[in-house]
Amino acid sequence: MSTPPRGRLADAYDLVIFDLDGVIYLSDKAVAGAVEAVQRLHDQGRSIAYATNNASRRAAEVADLLTGLGVPAAADEVLTSAAAAARRLGDRLDPGARVLVVGAEALRQEVVEAGLTPVGSADDQPVAVVQGYGRDVGWVILAEAALAVRAGALWIATNTDRTLPSPRGPLPGNGSLVAVLRTALDREPDEVIGKPQPVLFEEAVKRDAADRPIVVGDRLDTDIEGAVGAGLDSLLVLTGVSQPKDLIAAPPHQRPTYVARDLAGLFDDVATLAITGNGETGWRISEGRLDGHGDPIAALRTIAAAAWDGTDVSALSGATDEAAKALRALGL
Repeated sequence: MSTPPRGRLADAYDLVIFDLDGVIYLSDKAVAGAVEAVQRLHDQGRSIAYATNNASRRAAEVADLLTGLGVPAAADEVLTSAAAAARRLGDRLDPGARVLVVGAEALRQEVVEAGLTPVGSADDQPVAVVQGYGRDVGWVILAEAALAVRAGALWIATNTDRTLPSPRGPLPGNGSLVAVLRTALDREPDEVIGKPQPVLFEEAVKRDAADRPIVVGDRLDTDIEGAVGAGLDSLLVLTGVSQPKDLIAAPPHQRPTYVARDLAGLFDDVATLAITGNGETGWRISEGRLDGHGDPIAALRTIAAAAWDGTDVSALSGATDEAAKALRALGL
């Protein structure tokens, strides 16, 4: 970005692109404050998009789920890796081409929508395999996929998220299932569609003709890495997978522009959300000790900035009781 934005974060951007799992909901329950934050954006006439790697629901189903949770959403605001993968196959293959589908019913329906023929066995001689998350994916269909790929079928993965956030903790995601085939085949998929690849973000920006979009996500390795790769600003919220220790250790290609506890941060001042150094957040680091006062998330911004500048914060201690309490709140 050429000029740093000012004022409230949401006011500085013309499109907010939300991840879903871990940002808007966990499983089928809304994240605290998410409904109110999205409703507030809608009331202000802000453009919104939802970009999800989860391939187990179609856009209309996602919109229905969001609406049921109290989050205003329309199907044309939702971009899924399942739909994007099916469109990619539709562009590459002849009409009616046979595609072995590994995943949920939603992915199969997207393949049909793309003018292709879904099959479930390598014996059907599919010309491609598309693999997405599905709760019922098991050994039988994975074995069929391995046989098809070995026979020369194109292998497309909707995403490679290792885990899915849930109220009970991280659960195996599509990346874990892709790893089964990667191990069996000793090779990578021919193409991965979802984040951190830029496809979903590019579709969202093009749809809204946005000049200044921002990505909001909970994962450094998909949402934030994808935003960095696409040249977009990003906000990491700590309601899902990535946590303070992950932010501090983030490599350059996974570093967000801003960090907030949750989506309420969209309505905070940009300057308070930026990851900045000593003294600018009310906190400072000196000789391996954190000192200052205020919100622990503000302390996290200072710690992350110091770590990214090369300061060793691995044994950081609190100079005061308040600082020690902030470190404990951050799990550091």
